[in-house]
Amino acid sequence: MMTSNFTRRAALALGLSAASLLAMAPGAGAQQFPDRTVTLVIPFAAGGSTDVVGRIIAQKMSDDLGQQVVVENVAGAGGNIGADRVARAEPDGYTILMGTVATHALNPLILKTKPYDPEKDFTPVSLLVVVPNVLVVNPQLPVKNVQELIALLKAEPDKYAYASSGNGTPLHLSGELFKAMAGVSIQHIPYKGAGPALNDVVGNQVPIMFDNLPSSSSHIKGGTLRALGVTTAERAPSFPDVPTIAESGVPGYETYTWNALFAPAGTPKEVVDRLNASANKAMTDPEVIEKMNGFSAKIVGSTPDELAAHVKAELAKWGPVVKDANIQID
Repeated sequence: MMTSNFTRRAALALGLSAASLLAMAPGAGAQQFPDRTVTLVIPFAAGGSTDVVGRIIAQKMSDDLGQQVVVENVAGAGGNIGADRVARAEPDGYTILMGTVATHALNPLILKTKPYDPEKDFTPVSLLVVVPNVLVVNPQLPVKNVQELIALLKAEPDKYAYASSGNGTPLHLSGELFKAMAGVSIQHIPYKGAGPALNDVVGNQVPIMFDNLPSSSSHIKGGTLRALGVTTAERAPSFPDVPTIAESGVPGYETYTWNALFAPAGTPKEVVDRLNASANKAMTDPEVIEKMNGFSAKIVGSTPDELAAHVKAELAKWGPVVKDANIQID
């Protein structure tokens, strides 16, 4: 009886030891990923372009991963608050970021105090989409095209204002670049995200905005906003009748944004690879393709290394622009 009990105790101890060794083995947790909910941090308010893209992708990734990918909007400071939260999160893949050109190129260049390093503090996962911006106005503003807007702004300097999703964001920089290239004077009103800004433009509290095309598209189609021009070098396929700003009297004007997935630095490669495969699979889903095409978002779906190279190139591209515009934010 004692032998039998000892044998059972020894077997149990050996079993526990084996389980402990397996749990401590490199990549053991990664092989089981995910076994609980994944949080996708959107660093802007609900309703903006990044939020729209993020929710579409989160739904499809939930289906593929077998665990819920829950969207959490953490807005403020032009995307910095949400990005910083992910940079400081446990590097296990359960907290990831929908990053943008703002969080990973513009903010690091513009801010005097930098809460994170866009390259060292994150692990790239996948570049998802490139998104056009659009210059929109409230229909009550008496302009029908870019040239009429420029004429109005020159006739009444500083009378009008434009809204943006926050200081240092791509939409802010789009407005500042327009001011410089068109030679106009217009005030800037920053919001905590594109959604609240868009609401005020629709309500005519602020008459003008540079917005991401996805979040403005329904308002343009519904007539609650008037599109004067897209910010890309070519017209958007979903709005072929809307000219580019460059062809409307501001030659050479071009800005756009992008959305990409990032995990905290130090996230295991196996977890990154699983997230990358899931995100890129989502980008090939017919429903996702249809929705992205509906607002002219160009689908990419990259490797982690390709996203890392993209971030490096964006920092190099925007550095001189920020310097020439002398944009610095405390």
